[in-house]
Amino acid sequence: MGTWNFKTMLKNKSVLAGGVVGLALGASVAGAAISGLGGAHVGKFDGASLMKTADLTPITPPAGAPMSFADLIERVSPAVVSIETTGKMKVDTGLPNLPGFSFPGQGDGQPQEQEVHGAGSGFFISPDGYVVTNNHVIDGADDITVKLTNNKELKATVVGRDVATDLAVLKVQGTDFPFVRFELDHKPRVGDWVIAMGNPFNFSNTATAGIVSAYGRDLAEGGADYVDYLQIDAAINRGNSGGPTFDMYGRVIGINTAIVTPSGGNAGVGFAIPADVAAKITSQLMKGITIQRGYVGIAIAPVTQDNADALGIKDLDGAYVTQVNKGGPADKAGMQIGDIVRTVNGVTVKSPTDLTRRIADVKVGEKVNIGVMRNNQMVNLSVTAALRPSEDVLNNPNAPDDSSAPGAVSSSAPVIGLSVKPITPDARRAYGLDASVSGLLITDVDDSSDAGQKGLKPGDIIVRANNQPVATQADFAKIVADMKKAGRPAILLLISRGGQNVPVPLSLKPDAGAKK
Repeated sequence: MGTWNFKTMLKNKSVLAGGVVGLALGASVAGAAISGLGGAHVGKFDGASLMKTADLTPITPPAGAPMSFADLIERVSPAVVSIETTGKMKVDTGLPNLPGFSFPGQGDGQPQEQEVHGAGSGFFISPDGYVVTNNHVIDGADDITVKLTNNKELKATVVGRDVATDLAVLKVQGTDFPFVRFELDHKPRVGDWVIAMGNPFNFSNTATAGIVSAYGRDLAEGGADYVDYLQIDAAINRGNSGGPTFDMYGRVIGINTAIVTPSGGNAGVGFAIPADVAAKITSQLMKGITIQRGYVGIAIAPVTQDNADALGIKDLDGAYVTQVNKGGPADKAGMQIGDIVRTVNGVTVKSPTDLTRRIADVKVGEKVNIGVMRNNQMVNLSVTAALRPSEDVLNNPNAPDDSSAPGAVSSSAPVIGLSVKPITPDARRAYGLDASVSGLLITDVDDSSDAGQKGLKPGDIIVRANNQPVATQADFAKIVADMKKAGRPAILLLISRGGQNVPVPLSLKPDAGAKK
């Protein structure tokens, strides 16, 4: 619910500069500072600082810029609402018991449930009280209140929600509510004006102007993301989540959802769920239809340039299969770890996200033809799509990341900076390895090697090397030697950690990773 739970939008923790976060506003989250040139702090507003600036001399706008947004905002603002939520979450409330010591408020050290509050934005999409917002705004809420521009407050119920697209539909009692519509026919171009409205820092009915910066932004890291986000530069902050993004005709072209920020406040890079995605999902939720998506049971990663070089291929299109769920649709059809998915029903797959969305659109029980590249040969597979499990189920790894557990001492000579050994029962217990994991256990890593600099560590498992299964140190050493002899610049390893498989290309150059 709201700001104390950013899991729905923290998609990528390392690739983007700063954090990609949801924009709901809650009491437990510190606000970002509103900064300016000159002036002094004069007040505090929900954690944000207001600063005075020098008066600005008005200027005449250039040709093409609107003289004012007032008429547009006056027309659409009654349809925009503030959303306030109340729920419970477990928090640490005291000190644990310590033998021989006593402190006020000392308890058993267990988290206690407390009431917490959150806030976000939304908007009416029908006159009979249907309100659209972000799922993360109302996630975990016990009570939801919708506040209109005339300060009237209405209790809301959740009609439906879709975690995967971060969308939710609420319902309030009443009729003749002002409402707005999604724009599905005319998308604004990059550079066109947009207006973002919402409830930032609990300042209800706030509007900011900017332009469309880009289309098709992918906030996932090779995972399940069903949204090509619209990037805008209109100022949006925490509390703007779920608010509408308007074009100059007052039509909804997106829903404010996330920001990239180094500080928690607006940095000029915001993201909205496009209207076509929002309209498709919310229309089904309003009818009480549960969102269902196709599923084939694989984990995938991008085909990066390093990976392609290591595999001796030139085309970066497709999705690299890092894991095939045992007994799943893809496993039954013969898909293998190391396959590169190139086509779905004859259409080229551009990226992992592209593949995820294509499979999601396949109806449950429908057959889909998937073309994969295996050892530089194309293989066609017929896969029967199953129902995709919930995101909560899919986000739980099969095994914990217990790579700090003590393991056996290395028993092999290092190969490209890695000491490895077969997985023994003792090693499985020591590192918490699932019985289904096979390959070579990494027991030591040379910090100065490319492997060390790319974060490999004891407890990681080499599942495949150059797309070939490895069971012994000799297997691994031979594959590396053969690739060096063939003049390959790198070798692609499939590494298992915490139940997740990740492709890692390692340089085969003699000076790779050497400290300077």
